[in-house]
Amino acid sequence: MKVEVVPHDSTWQSKFEDESKLITPTLGNNLVKIHHIGSTSIPGIYAKPIIDILVEVKDITKVDEQNSVIAVFGYEAMGELGIPGRRYFRKHIEDKRTHHIHIFEVNSPEIERHLAFRDYMIAHPEDAQKYSELKRKLAKEYPEDIEGYMDGKDGFIKEFESRALAWKAEKI
Repeated sequence: MKVEVVPHDSTWQSKFEDESKLITPTLGNNLVKIHHIGSTSIPGIYAKPIIDILVEVKDITKVDEQNSVIAVFGYEAMGELGIPGRRYFRKHIEDKRTHHIHIFEVNSPEIERHLAFRDYMIAHPEDAQKYSELKRKLAKEYPEDIEGYMDGKDGFIKEFESRALAWKAEKI
């Protein structure tokens, strides 16, 4: 998979909102909340142009019953895909990945981790720029190697997730 990192696009927020409106009815009263996460949710930084959506639901097992309905909107169900308790979906348009949906049951620590990282980066633009620069560097180093790109970000993400969780705990 080609690694493409592009400047922030002001349409990413509206693309998230449009997609949220599409998937909301499929989850019905199981839906608790939908969040825009990932680099496209952080203003001013470079990102892979893929909208990441985090969905909180009451009962994760009920999501499996909706796979065929979610597929109508172009999503491929990928199961947990390495994260226990997650339901992961990905969408392609014309062979280009455009969206990811990460669904977790309410109170999953994965929700807090993702939201804390996003909120920390928005509140600390200097750290967000460090992340942006790292992503650009890795995209140049690994233009055809998504695994190398992801591995290269791992240490940074873990360090800043830890900072973000501590920062969030201080705010409460």
